[in-house]
Amino acid sequence: MFGPIEFILAGVLVGFCVGVTGVGGGSLMTPILITLFRIEPHIAIGTDLLYAAISKFCGSIVHAKKMNIVWPIVIWLAIGSIPASFATHWVLDNYLSQSTHYKMVLTVVLGFMLTLTGISIMFRGYIEKLFERFRKTKNSEILQDENTIREQAKNKRVYIIFMGIILGIFVTLSSVGAGAFGIMALILMFPNLPMIRIIGSDVVHAVLLTLVAGLGHMSSGNVDFSLLGWLLCGSIPAIIVGTLISSRLPERYIRKILGATLFALGINFIINPVKSKPITNETAQIKHITEVKQA
Repeated sequence: MFGPIEFILAGVLVGFCVGVTGVGGGSLMTPILITLFRIEPHIAIGTDLLYAAISKFCGSIVHAKKMNIVWPIVIWLAIGSIPASFATHWVLDNYLSQSTHYKMVLTVVLGFMLTLTGISIMFRGYIEKLFERFRKTKNSEILQDENTIREQAKNKRVYIIFMGIILGIFVTLSSVGAGAFGIMALILMFPNLPMIRIIGSDVVHAVLLTLVAGLGHMSSGNVDFSLLGWLLCGSIPAIIVGTLISSRLPERYIRKILGATLFALGINFIINPVKSKPITNETAQIKHITEVKQA
């Protein structure tokens, strides 16, 4: 049986890794909760979504103060992602939550997202060089004029909304992807936008999306608030410490270890997803009797 100390330590571990490497907490926290603490996938995902929303909120305030946010991009992303998150949660609640395939679907999607995240972390240097070459080839002039940036966002709003829909579905299902994949998509769509503004816009959108998705899971009883509190107690101080000492640590090697670990966990979730036990006649009768008594 695990208690507050173990959960706080898990928060410390994840927070420290986030502070040192910048890797999103969702890609680390959810698999830890499922594999180490044996928490049900839907509870782990729902709790982690609210954890991500709270932990990313501080970063979004910093970006807002430094004027790093392109609000039209955030708005168009949210127009796609938030309805998609509601729709995904509705499907989960009404069609999958009572199915024996519910946990399997969640863990397979989680495994898929973790695999992609692990690959992106391990080969981040090559990916960044590829994106940098793409940005220079596409347009070497970095945009600074606000009106031009807003005009570009308006012209590409269909693509931004579509990307938001994809993020809304996968983040609601797995709690992973709001950060890394959102940034990659924005780089491809806005190659001449300053990187800090891409990151700032993505962080703010991630806060909105994880909050909405987390509240959806909360309405279904998929959030453990006691667990959430202990995780935050450990992670918030650890994020600060990790950020302060990140320049003194071998961040490159830590990233490779994290990437390989997430890749292995992702493959494991895909091959060996968590499955619900089939409902037997005896279990069904007990459930029916309980429902009748409650009514």
